[in-house]
Amino acid sequence: MRAESTTFVNHPYNNGVFNSYAAVGDSFTEGVGDPGPDGTFVGWADRLAVLLADRVPEHTFRYANLAVRGKLLDQIVADQVPRAKELAPDLVTFCAGGNDIIRPGTDPDDVAERFERAVADLTSAVGTVMITTGFDTRGVAVLKRLRGKIATYNMHVRAVADRYGCPVLDLWSLKTVQDRRAWDGDRLHLSAEGHTRVALRAAQVLGLEVPADPDQAWPPLPPRGTLDLRRDDVLWAREYLVPWIGRRIRGESSGDHVAAKRPDLLPL
Repeated sequence: MRAESTTFVNHPYNNGVFNSYAAVGDSFTEGVGDPGPDGTFVGWADRLAVLLADRVPEHTFRYANLAVRGKLLDQIVADQVPRAKELAPDLVTFCAGGNDIIRPGTDPDDVAERFERAVADLTSAVGTVMITTGFDTRGVAVLKRLRGKIATYNMHVRAVADRYGCPVLDLWSLKTVQDRRAWDGDRLHLSAEGHTRVALRAAQVLGLEVPADPDQAWPPLPPRGTLDLRRDDVLWAREYLVPWIGRRIRGESSGDHVAAKRPDLLPL
């Protein structure tokens, strides 16, 4: 099937060659929604690491994933950023602030100021720092009312990238992840295919040639009736939305008692 777009062009950073990479962030970067055969999550960052490793001699590439689900920006800055600076890899991906933005009452301008301080800290200590925008949430029932707030934050992220020379993984513009097949059953995390498409786009941003097009159109879906869609919404609310709201009320996080899955720079 013909791809939607095969014209994504970006100049390579570091000539497209990185010998080490540390991923910093929350559930998105940890890989929630993309379970591996051993029960741990894989995710776009792990998949990007494989693409990067293919460009250097075998067993020389090292990778750490410090991300932990449910973490807010200040927690990521306190716990993960110092470790990333200590590891001093060639590449850091920094995706943070999303959990702050979706919380009621948060100010995207304030979150962006704290985000910028962290980017300034990282860029002073490591090689290339890739930063990430939020998704376009128009098709996500629980988040579509936050679309304007997310868009405001995204504009700040792009401005920060301009000021510090950071490549941007622009998830808002990746239209193929707006398909429901790109999302896990909880509608808050990507599926394995969604994570794969994000990894391919991240590699493109860094100037790598990729083995598949993240903009490749999905096969058509058979039409579904209103009753089927309503039944899906009821099941989703019962299994995912109610527990998610309950954790917020109790002040709990899905990342409580969860440690980073790959805290050291280890060979792939």
